[in-house]
Amino acid sequence: MKALVLSGGKGTRLRPITHTSAKQLVPIANKPILFYGLEAIAEAGIREVGIIVGETKDEIKAAVGNGSRWNLCVTYIEQEAPLGLAHAVKIAQPFMGDDDFIMYLGDNLIKDGLMRLIEDFRTHKPNAQILLSRVPHPEHFGVAELEGSRIIRLEEKPKQPKSDLALVGVYMFDKNIFKAVNSIQPSRRNELEITDAIQYLIDKGYIVHPHIVQGWWKDTGKLEDILEANRLILETQSADIQGSADSSSRIEGKVVIEKGAQIINSTIRGPAIIGENTKVVNSYIGPFTSIYLNVTIENSEIEHSIVLENSSIKDIRRLEDSLIGQNVQLHKTERKPAAYRIMVGDSSNIEIL
Repeated sequence: MKALVLSGGKGTRLRPITHTSAKQLVPIANKPILFYGLEAIAEAGIREVGIIVGETKDEIKAAVGNGSRWNLCVTYIEQEAPLGLAHAVKIAQPFMGDDDFIMYLGDNLIKDGLMRLIEDFRTHKPNAQILLSRVPHPEHFGVAELEGSRIIRLEEKPKQPKSDLALVGVYMFDKNIFKAVNSIQPSRRNELEITDAIQYLIDKGYIVHPHIVQGWWKDTGKLEDILEANRLILETQSADIQGSADSSSRIEGKVVIEKGAQIINSTIRGPAIIGENTKVVNSYIGPFTSIYLNVTIENSEIEHSIVLENSSIKDIRRLEDSLIGQNVQLHKTERKPAAYRIMVGDSSNIEIL
């Protein structure tokens, strides 16, 4: 069995972060989202992985390399434009051949991993297996309509969903999916939809098995989902202090302090993670916060947030529910006249007291 990991797309819902960074490489608990999926694939015993890449291909290739760190053999498959999930399957056919494969969306996280799902697919041998999860706003997803345990209809982002069962970004297929993706037409979005391809299999009498996910699943395409995924991952970690904390600092709960990090006269309340070579001085880092590499935080309070590498936060009274990008300078100034002086990218969102 092989794996197909989708790491193309523009990440428009996460701008401005994704103007300069691939959305699949935004860190959750100080690890790129994409790496969680690759780890799960490796844990399930799969070795051959095709990664669909687009305009951020150089960044993805630099981060993942040949996959050897996970004992994977990675092949990159270039997609000229984000033309739909079924289009990604279509262009992967030469790599897949006649092998069964799992398709994994690189910005998704699933709590319980993939091993049991793959074993289920191998045991029952359907032509396709799809994962479903109950969601509060199914109109934002592909939606499945079931009759008992049988799927009767799939629809991509319907205006009036027939159920609350959204397609999770993990699919398993045998070679018949290629017949489907080569038979469907582009949707009104001018994309080849994977829901249309699976519907083709259903209509032609192929066996499509639904699996309803019981644990949590996160599509990390929006800020609130990234912060929630960060919270869920941090809750599973154990305390690990490799950096230093001076005698005037307090470390409370499940806190990870990576090597080279310094905590000086500060309180870190877990679950939280402080990245390598980060310096926290006279500050409070509250629960569900991930601070990445080479960050400086002074005289500030941060909670339920993610701060990316090489950023500096100084003299900020309170920061919460935030995602701070790379190389950001966020600080209070005494310059006169008193005024807000802001430089931000496209699609930013700033709330000022």
